Amino acid sequence: MSSKYIVRQPIKDRESKIIGYEIQYHGENQAFGGDKAAPANDFAAADTIYNFLTQNTDKLLRGSLNFMTFTVTLLMKKTPRLFDKNELVIQIDDSVLIHPLAMHMVQQYVKDGYQVAVNEFQFAPRYLALLDTINYIKLNIQTTPMLTLKNIVDIAHSMNKKCIAVGIDQEDLYQKALSLGVDAMEGTCVAEKLTTKAHSSGYLQSNFFRLLMAITKDEPDVEEIEQIISVDATLTYGILKVVNSCYFALRHRVTTVRQAITIMGLGELRQWAYLLSASNAENQIEEGAEEFLRLSFMRASFCSNLMNYAKNMPISKPDAYLMGMFSTLNYLIDAPLEEILAQIPVHQEVKDALLKHTGRCGMLFDLALSYERADWGKIDELAEGLGIPTNLLTSLYFNCMEEVDQVWQDITNPSPGQLQSNDKPQTQETSQPTESAQPEETSQPGQA
Repeated sequence: MSSKYIVRQPIKDRESKIIGYEIQYHGENQAFGGDKAAPANDFAAADTIYNFLTQNTDKLLRGSLNFMTFTVTLLMKKTPRLFDKNELVIQIDDSVLIHPLAMHMVQQYVKDGYQVAVNEFQFAPRYLALLDTINYIKLNIQTTPMLTLKNIVDIAHSMNKKCIAVGIDQEDLYQKALSLGVDAMEGTCVAEKLTTKAHSSGYLQSNFFRLLMAITKDEPDVEEIEQIISVDATLTYGILKVVNSCYFALRHRVTTVRQAITIMGLGELRQWAYLLSASNAENQIEEGAEEFLRLSFMRASFCSNLMNYAKNMPISKPDAYLMGMFSTLNYLIDAPLEEILAQIPVHQEVKDALLKHTGRCGMLFDLALSYERADWGKIDELAEGLGIPTNLLTSLYFNCMEEVDQVWQDITNPSPGQLQSNDKPQTQETSQPTESAQPEETSQPGQA
């Protein structure tokens, strides 16, 4: 029996803007909504996912559109009722289409205001009869002939239905989907597309404003400042690069945000922030690059939490956090990742993991990527190799996702007075707050 995993993957339109997420499930030797399972497996999988969704619906849904495949058994258990109709698209496949009672239930959900998508649409009577009922058509671009795909897209558009191409894991498939005129796409290649040109080298404006507020308080809180910087890949990279520059002439390299703040002192930190504000006044984070800042934060949190269970790791939790945080810098800074990492002091094992995917750090990073991409086979293999109990991965992933969603909500849509709040998200594992005055050069912290 394989382990059970649930993951969320982005669905993007032709301009690479996220329109929603697909919630994918894997367990009981089946891919949820994919392979046709035996009835016993269907019941077992349905019980597992129903119980999980009952306890974790709030973590899955954050005001976005969520596509989720429902088997006959899940429909019978009235699982869609766990979701708000404005946040859910009910996906169905052939097993539901040929089940009269299940289809009757789907039609009732449509009357109640739910949207419906059909997986791997075909030119068959049972599919064509549904066209008045469904909103989205999912097309497997890897297994369906090009001419058939084109005909389906044309017919769907003539009836005001939207088409989503799935399984796009290579650039040529991405370009193929664009040429077909589909409305949205899904797959590992799609997840790595920016909405606009890459390399903005900017910061998240609302988070930077929080930093300015924090460093100009009468009694600045070093831990609060550290946490604000640590959720933003570009700010983290910037402060580490500055503090390790010739200006400070340190004997030892600084490898954590906390060390950097302590060494710079509040005076230098304010000057750095003001200089950054002036130099980036017309180059703040571009639309779409924000998505990669959020992704880097999610990877950082997940890698750090995986370290609580991974065996024989050559790096610390803060190192693992930076590994995840810096994994998207090549999308945010106009340089290859190898050149970017050469300018900041991260452990060689972390560099090898990010650039070559080697060593146990590479295994940890690949585990985070595999879960993100719903690569079920690699998840089991890598987790077992690292000594991480596979039954913990889903709860770890969704706990991290919940934390990231909450922090991002606080950053991008702060409530009145929230900028003055003392509530702080968890980021890198650090020691107790230290004094912010700049220490003597002879007592600089060493590597973490």
